[in-house]
Amino acid sequence: MPQKLAAIPVPLWIVVTAQTLQSGVLCWLIGWLGLTAGARYGLDAPWLRAMVYRLPRPQRATSWWLAALTGVVAGVVIVAIDTRMLTTGHAAATPQIWRGALASFYGGSAEEIIFRLGVMSVMVWLLAAWRGHHVRAWMFVTGAVMAALLFGAGHLPAAIAAGLPLDAMGITRILALNGIVGVACGLLYWRRGLEHAMVAHFCADLVLHVAAPALT
Repeated sequence: MPQKLAAIPVPLWIVVTAQTLQSGVLCWLIGWLGLTAGARYGLDAPWLRAMVYRLPRPQRATSWWLAALTGVVAGVVIVAIDTRMLTTGHAAATPQIWRGALASFYGGSAEEIIFRLGVMSVMVWLLAAWRGHHVRAWMFVTGAVMAALLFGAGHLPAAIAAGLPLDAMGITRILALNGIVGVACGLLYWRRGLEHAMVAHFCADLVLHVAAPALT
Protein backbone atom coordinates (compact mmCIF):
# COMPACT_ATOMS: atom_id res chain seq x y z
CA MET A 1 0.00 0.00 0.00
CA PRO A 2 2.72 2.59 0.80
CA GLN A 3 4.30 1.92 -2.62
CA LYS A 4 0.95 2.53 -4.33
CA LEU A 5 0.50 5.79 -2.42
CA ALA A 6 4.01 6.90 -3.37
CA ALA A 7 3.17 6.34 -7.05
CA ILE A 8 0.25 8.82 -6.95
CA PRO A 9 1.35 11.95 -8.92
CA VAL A 10 -0.55 14.37 -6.62
CA PRO A 11 -0.39 14.87 -2.83
CA LEU A 12 -2.42 12.39 -0.83
CA TRP A 13 -4.47 15.10 0.89
CA ILE A 14 -5.75 16.25 -2.50
CA VAL A 15 -6.82 12.72 -3.39
CA VAL A 16 -8.58 12.28 -0.05
CA THR A 17 -10.30 15.66 -0.35
CA ALA A 18 -11.44 14.96 -3.90
CA GLN A 19 -12.81 11.54 -3.02
CA THR A 20 -14.58 12.94 0.04
CA LEU A 21 -16.21 15.70 -2.00
CA GLN A 22 -17.18 13.22 -4.69
CA SER A 23 -18.81 10.90 -2.16
CA GLY A 24 -20.51 13.82 -0.44
CA VAL A 25 -22.03 15.17 -3.65
CA LEU A 26 -23.14 11.69 -4.69
CA CYS A 27 -24.80 11.03 -1.33
CA TRP A 28 -26.47 14.45 -1.41
CA LEU A 29 -27.94 13.85 -4.86
CA ILE A 30 -29.10 10.34 -4.01
CA GLY A 31 -30.47 11.53 -0.68
CA TRP A 32 -32.45 14.29 -2.37
CA LEU A 33 -33.82 11.82 -4.91
CA GLY A 34 -34.72 9.32 -2.19
CA LEU A 35 -36.50 11.88 -0.02
CA THR A 36 -38.38 13.22 -3.02
CA ALA A 37 -39.50 9.76 -4.08
CA GLY A 38 -40.14 8.14 -0.72
CA ALA A 39 -41.34 10.83 1.70
CA ARG A 40 -44.92 10.64 0.42
CA TYR A 41 -44.95 6.94 1.34
CA GLY A 42 -43.42 7.37 4.78
CA LEU A 43 -39.85 6.57 3.74
CA ASP A 44 -38.01 9.36 5.45
CA ALA A 45 -35.34 10.42 7.92
CA PRO A 46 -37.73 11.56 10.69
CA TRP A 47 -35.15 12.26 13.38
CA LEU A 48 -32.99 14.38 11.08
CA ARG A 49 -36.08 16.14 9.77
CA ALA A 50 -37.15 16.91 13.32
CA MET A 51 -33.73 18.36 14.11
CA VAL A 52 -33.60 20.52 10.97
CA TYR A 53 -37.14 21.85 11.23
CA ARG A 54 -37.27 21.83 15.06
CA LEU A 55 -40.18 19.42 15.17
CA PRO A 56 -41.08 17.04 18.03
CA ARG A 57 -39.08 13.85 18.12
CA PRO A 58 -41.05 11.15 16.32
CA GLN A 59 -40.24 8.07 18.42
CA ARG A 60 -39.13 6.91 21.83
CA ALA A 61 -35.44 6.44 22.53
CA THR A 62 -35.97 2.73 23.26
CA SER A 63 -36.36 2.11 19.52
CA TRP A 64 -32.63 2.75 19.10
CA TRP A 65 -31.91 -0.38 21.12
CA LEU A 66 -34.06 -2.33 18.67
CA ALA A 67 -32.01 -1.01 15.77
CA ALA A 68 -28.70 -1.79 17.48
CA LEU A 69 -29.83 -5.27 18.47
CA THR A 70 -31.05 -5.96 14.94
CA GLY A 71 -27.65 -5.06 13.54
CA VAL A 72 -25.76 -7.17 16.07
CA VAL A 73 -28.00 -10.18 15.46
CA ALA A 74 -27.62 -9.81 11.69
CA GLY A 75 -23.84 -9.72 12.01
CA VAL A 76 -23.75 -12.74 14.31
CA VAL A 77 -26.05 -14.68 11.97
CA ILE A 78 -23.74 -13.97 9.04
CA VAL A 79 -20.70 -15.20 10.95
CA ALA A 80 -22.62 -18.25 12.17
CA ILE A 81 -23.79 -19.14 8.66
CA ASP A 82 -20.40 -18.74 7.08
CA THR A 83 -17.46 -19.07 9.44
CA ARG A 84 -15.15 -18.06 6.61
CA MET A 85 -16.19 -14.49 7.38
CA LEU A 86 -13.67 -14.74 10.21
CA THR A 87 -10.78 -15.11 7.79
CA THR A 88 -12.11 -13.97 4.38
CA GLY A 89 -14.60 -11.57 2.89
CA HIS A 90 -15.10 -8.52 5.10
CA ALA A 91 -12.43 -9.54 7.57
CA ALA A 92 -9.80 -10.06 4.88
CA ALA A 93 -10.54 -6.65 3.38
CA THR A 94 -9.97 -4.90 6.72
CA PRO A 95 -7.37 -6.86 8.72
CA GLN A 96 -6.67 -3.99 11.11
CA ILE A 97 -9.22 -3.12 13.75
CA TRP A 98 -9.06 0.63 13.19
CA ARG A 99 -9.73 0.17 9.50
CA GLY A 100 -12.68 -2.03 10.34
CA ALA A 101 -14.07 0.68 12.60
CA LEU A 102 -13.72 3.30 9.86
CA ALA A 103 -15.42 0.97 7.38
CA SER A 104 -18.30 0.59 9.83
CA PHE A 105 -18.89 4.34 9.86
CA TYR A 106 -18.86 4.45 6.06
CA GLY A 107 -21.26 1.51 5.80
CA GLY A 108 -23.66 2.94 8.34
CA SER A 109 -23.83 6.32 6.63
CA ALA A 110 -22.99 6.39 2.92
CA GLU A 111 -24.24 2.91 2.05
CA GLU A 112 -27.54 3.48 3.82
CA ILE A 113 -28.06 6.76 1.99
CA ILE A 114 -27.33 5.10 -1.34
CA PHE A 115 -29.15 1.79 -0.98
CA ARG A 116 -31.98 2.47 1.46
CA LEU A 117 -32.75 6.18 1.12
CA GLY A 118 -31.96 6.13 -2.59
CA VAL A 119 -32.51 2.73 -4.19
CA MET A 120 -35.26 1.41 -1.93
CA SER A 121 -37.25 4.66 -2.02
CA VAL A 122 -37.11 4.77 -5.80
CA MET A 123 -38.13 1.10 -6.03
CA VAL A 124 -41.16 1.71 -3.83
CA TRP A 125 -42.06 4.82 -5.82
CA LEU A 126 -41.92 2.88 -9.09
CA LEU A 127 -44.05 0.04 -7.72
CA ALA A 128 -46.57 2.47 -6.28
CA ALA A 129 -46.71 4.43 -9.55
CA TRP A 130 -47.37 1.17 -11.39
CA ARG A 131 -50.46 0.66 -9.18
CA GLY A 132 -51.76 4.19 -9.38
CA HIS A 133 -49.70 5.37 -6.39
CA HIS A 134 -51.63 3.08 -4.07
CA VAL A 135 -48.86 1.74 -1.86
CA ARG A 136 -49.05 -1.71 -0.25
CA ALA A 137 -46.89 -3.51 2.29
CA TRP A 138 -45.51 -5.93 -0.32
CA MET A 139 -44.05 -2.98 -2.20
CA PHE A 140 -41.89 -2.02 0.77
CA VAL A 141 -40.75 -5.62 1.23
CA THR A 142 -39.96 -5.93 -2.49
CA GLY A 143 -38.08 -2.65 -2.41
CA ALA A 144 -36.08 -3.78 0.61
CA VAL A 145 -35.13 -7.06 -1.08
CA MET A 146 -34.17 -5.40 -4.39
CA ALA A 147 -32.06 -2.79 -2.60
CA ALA A 148 -30.43 -5.57 -0.55
CA LEU A 149 -29.51 -7.49 -3.71
CA LEU A 150 -27.93 -4.39 -5.23
CA PHE A 151 -26.20 -3.76 -1.91
CA GLY A 152 -24.75 -7.26 -2.07
CA ALA A 153 -23.70 -6.78 -5.70
CA GLY A 154 -21.87 -3.64 -4.65
CA HIS A 155 -19.56 -5.82 -2.54
CA LEU A 156 -18.42 -7.93 -5.50
CA PRO A 157 -15.48 -5.63 -6.39
CA ALA A 158 -14.22 -5.90 -2.80
CA ALA A 159 -14.51 -9.67 -3.03
CA ILE A 160 -12.41 -9.64 -6.20
CA ALA A 161 -9.80 -7.47 -4.49
CA ALA A 162 -9.75 -9.93 -1.56
CA GLY A 163 -9.11 -12.82 -3.94
CA LEU A 164 -12.38 -14.62 -3.31
CA PRO A 165 -13.68 -17.00 -6.00
CA LEU A 166 -16.55 -15.49 -7.98
CA ASP A 167 -18.12 -18.59 -9.39
CA ALA A 168 -21.87 -19.13 -9.08
CA MET A 169 -21.53 -20.28 -5.48
CA GLY A 170 -19.25 -17.39 -4.55
CA ILE A 171 -21.56 -14.76 -6.03
CA THR A 172 -24.58 -16.35 -4.35
CA ARG A 173 -22.75 -16.38 -1.03
CA ILE A 174 -21.85 -12.69 -1.23
CA LEU A 175 -25.35 -11.65 -2.28
CA ALA A 176 -27.02 -13.78 0.39
CA LEU A 177 -24.78 -12.80 3.30
CA ASN A 178 -24.86 -9.09 2.54
CA GLY A 179 -28.56 -9.42 1.81
CA ILE A 180 -29.21 -10.37 5.42
CA VAL A 181 -28.02 -6.97 6.58
CA GLY A 182 -29.64 -5.26 3.61
CA VAL A 183 -33.11 -6.68 4.22
CA ALA A 184 -32.92 -6.02 7.96
CA CYS A 185 -31.93 -2.40 7.36
CA GLY A 186 -34.59 -2.03 4.68
CA LEU A 187 -37.36 -3.16 7.01
CA LEU A 188 -36.08 -0.81 9.72
CA TYR A 189 -36.02 2.02 7.20
CA TRP A 190 -39.63 1.31 6.34
CA ARG A 191 -40.89 0.99 9.91
CA ARG A 192 -38.59 3.33 11.87
CA GLY A 193 -36.78 5.64 9.46
CA LEU A 194 -33.37 5.98 7.87
CA GLU A 195 -31.55 6.72 11.12
CA HIS A 196 -32.49 3.36 12.60
CA ALA A 197 -31.28 1.59 9.47
CA MET A 198 -27.98 3.44 9.84
CA VAL A 199 -27.60 2.32 13.46
CA ALA A 200 -28.36 -1.29 12.54
CA HIS A 201 -25.90 -1.27 9.64
CA PHE A 202 -23.20 0.30 11.81
CA CYS A 203 -23.65 -2.34 14.53
CA ALA A 204 -23.64 -5.18 12.00
CA ASP A 205 -20.40 -3.88 10.52
CA LEU A 206 -18.86 -3.61 13.98
CA VAL A 207 -19.51 -7.34 14.41
CA LEU A 208 -18.08 -8.20 10.98
CA HIS A 209 -15.24 -5.69 10.71
CA VAL A 210 -14.16 -5.32 14.33
CA ALA A 211 -15.46 -8.02 16.67
CA ALA A 212 -14.95 -11.04 14.38
CA PRO A 213 -11.35 -10.11 13.38
CA ALA A 214 -10.52 -9.25 17.00
CA LEU A 215 -11.72 -12.65 18.22
CA THR A 216 -9.52 -14.39 15.68
